[in-house]
Amino acid sequence: MDWLSWFSHPDMVNAGLAGLFVASFLSATLLPGGSEAVLLGVLALHPGQALPALLLATLGNTLGGMTTYWMGRALPEKKVMRSGIHPDGAGDAPKEVPLGDTARHIEQVRRWGSPALLLAWAPLIGDALCATAGWLRLHWLPCMLWMALGKGARYAVLVFAVS
Repeated sequence: MDWLSWFSHPDMVNAGLAGLFVASFLSATLLPGGSEAVLLGVLALHPGQALPALLLATLGNTLGGMTTYWMGRALPEKKVMRSGIHPDGAGDAPKEVPLGDTARHIEQVRRWGSPALLLAWAPLIGDALCATAGWLRLHWLPCMLWMALGKGARYAVLVFAVS
């Protein structure tokens, strides 16, 4: 028996979908991962499972992004001022600090709000967007919806590309 045929056995469908969910969740946290490769593998072995695979990958990746959001929210709140980042309730007047790239990016997320999380799927910046949204205390529900929309669209493109 070919070892690959074992993975395509009908009883393995649920295990493959569960693995896809876990891979999607983990790849959306601060851990590195490639959920797209797992999705494509599941689709190659079980082409009839495109819709469940799409939904589970989107759900897992969105929940992973929300985990990063909550990790950002757990950080101490700070104020981002035009002169830089300063802690809340500082006793002394803030010193002028040049507005660096980090503060400028935070200001952009603050300006765009939760729709910025439409790009939460993007490599390198996605995790930072999710953590920043939590750190800025953006409301979680719109953040989750925009995040799911962007991540779902990315997976949908992959599913339809191989279908």
